Parts: sequence; C-alpha cells; structure tokens
Amino acid sequence: AHEKRQIASITKLMTATIILEENNLNEIVTVSTKAANMQGSKIWLYPGEKIAVQNLLYSILIHSGNDAAWALAEHNAGSAELFIEKMNQKAQKLGLTNTHFENPIGFDDPGNYSTAYDISILGRYAYRKSFVRHAVAIKEMSVTSANGDITHDLQNTNELLDSYLNVKGLKTGHTEGAGLCLAAISENEFGNEILTIILNSP
Repeated sequence: AHEKRQIASITKLMTATIILEENNLNEIVTVSTKAANMQGSKIWLYPGEKIAVQNLLYSILIHSGNDAAWALAEHNAGSAELFIEKMNQKAQKLGLTNTHFENPIGFDDPGNYSTAYDISILGRYAYRKSFVRHAVAIKEMSVTSANGDITHDLQNTNELLDSYLNVKGLKTGHTEGAGLCLAAISENEFGNEILTIILNSP
C-alpha cells in the first residue's frame, strides 16, 4: 500500500480538487497554444479558445483530457509550474506523505508519484465534492466553447461504468511508466461505498 509508483492520470484528481476549491465554475479560460498542443489523451482544444472552467473539469474527469488539465492549471496559477507547487502543498495538507507531483496531468516523471494508500486519501477527499461525484458517473457528454461554436465530445475512460458491478466511477490512468491504474468507487448490496485503488495492473 505504501510503495511509491507512477500514477498516470489519477494525478488529475488533485488538479480537479484545487480548481474546485479555488475557481468559479463559470470562469472563462483562454486556452494557450501550449495547452492545446499537449500530447496523449485530449479533447482537442484550440489555441485561443475560450471555454468555461466547468466544461474543462468535465473534460478531465470524464475524458481525462491532458489539454484541459494544462489549461486549468495555467488559468488557476498563471503557469503550470506555480500550479504544481499548489498541488504539492495540498498533498502535504492532506497528509499524503509519499506523494509528489511534477505536472498537472500525470505524465511519466520520476518526480510524479504516489502510493495506493495516499491515493485512497485523495480519492475519498475528492469524491466528497458533489461536482466530482456527478461528473465521474457520466458515460458520455458534449461540452462547448463559451460562444458555442466549438463542440468537444467526451467519452468516459472508465469501462466499468454500467457494468455488472455497481461502479460509480472515479479515475483511470494509463502510461507506459505507470501501467494501468484505477481508483474506483463501487457500492455493494448493503449500500456501502468501497474505494479500490489499483496501480500498475498487468
């Protein structure tokens, strides 16, 4: 439980947590060229596109959009570097003693790691937020830019939603260094919610 591992996009639970605590859902983000050019999983934001914080949060929690996560980090702190400092400060506050962030996305990096135990604390903390509970259970939806001209289709990365298990969602992750990762909330027949963390599953 305390083995340090890369955590891929489970990182975005911390990104979403800070945004929900410090930003208004209706704030409008202007997407930078750097954010729009992020590699990996993305929702294909355009440089200069204006889009609400709420829609970018849906994009990271449902679709795991790297471009959306970077845009939110820049919007919140002025630069991704300053946002990463906030991520590490929040980790300390939450008592995540074996966690360190190096980017707001979950890209492989020796300095971006956590443990199953720490993620269980972060996962529970994030899931208490009503927006997170609502968003992670959505299978698919579309979000638009502020002027309605650009539409982004979101598809949930969690294939366990609507399966034979009563999985209520949370966050998936996958990179070469992290392997397949999952933080999932499920509910048993007695109505108990169970949080499961799996890192680097074969």
